[in-house]
Amino acid sequence: MMDSSRQKGTERNMKNFEVGHLPTLIYIPDFITESEETHLWDKIYEAPLSKWKSLKNRRLQDWGGVVHEKGLLPQDLLNYLNKFGICRTMSITVPPWLTKITQRVYEESGLFPSDINHVLINEYGPNQGIMPHQDGPAYFPVVAILSLGSPVVMDFTPHSRLKTCTNSWCKPEEETLNGESVDANGASDMIENHHPFSVLLMPRSLLIFKDMAYSDYLHGITNNEMQPYDEVINKAVAMMPDKVDQSSLSLGKAVEVNDGKGFKVIHRTTNRISLTCRMVIKVHKNLFKF
Repeated sequence: MMDSSRQKGTERNMKNFEVGHLPTLIYIPDFITESEETHLWDKIYEAPLSKWKSLKNRRLQDWGGVVHEKGLLPQDLLNYLNKFGICRTMSITVPPWLTKITQRVYEESGLFPSDINHVLINEYGPNQGIMPHQDGPAYFPVVAILSLGSPVVMDFTPHSRLKTCTNSWCKPEEETLNGESVDANGASDMIENHHPFSVLLMPRSLLIFKDMAYSDYLHGITNNEMQPYDEVINKAVAMMPDKVDQSSLSLGKAVEVNDGKGFKVIHRTTNRISLTCRMVIKVHKNLFKF
């Protein structure tokens, strides 16, 4: 656990990286170095094929355990059960190269109440994305996403429950957001203050979102090689000359092009890897109490 004085200091530092109109969206360019990116990339692909799980639009590695609506079955418990044939899972503990980066995210952000205990490593092809979604109640409402490889644009859209309210009324079942009551005027204000937006995720960057950005928005990536970035909320930071390694937009990673209509577009030409770091609130040490 981090001491309170240090946590307050890191939280103040995080304010320097806030982007957009939400105070809970943080973008840190070059969170890791190019050599660290290469090291992580190599380690990820050194994992045995059986560690990968293939989905419709991507494949992933799951580190830390199995997340269930009731909490987390940690990796060490799964490995113990595996010895007795009770649970069929790869008997691999979270590797040091991964805990090193999650510990760094935890310490430097100061936004997690305790150590990060779950990481999803996602691999996306140039034309692959992920549908708009929320991460659910099993996690503490903070997400940190470290990007490797190709740049990509992530879209945030207001949750559909916000659209059920109008300027004059709000459906009874939708009268609360995040556990707080909302009157008609408050509902109208919420709608006006919730607008879709997009964020450009450059390689080696860290995106953190929490609170309203976590609970009131869906986030996703379109299944498209060509992604316009003119309207992203962090363009000034993400595309600063001293922050953009030109190899990020060349050498097969991505190419910056013009779509013929005056809009700048990133053409994704190679894979992107994301490390989604989260903290599951409930960790079960006893299978019989799960």
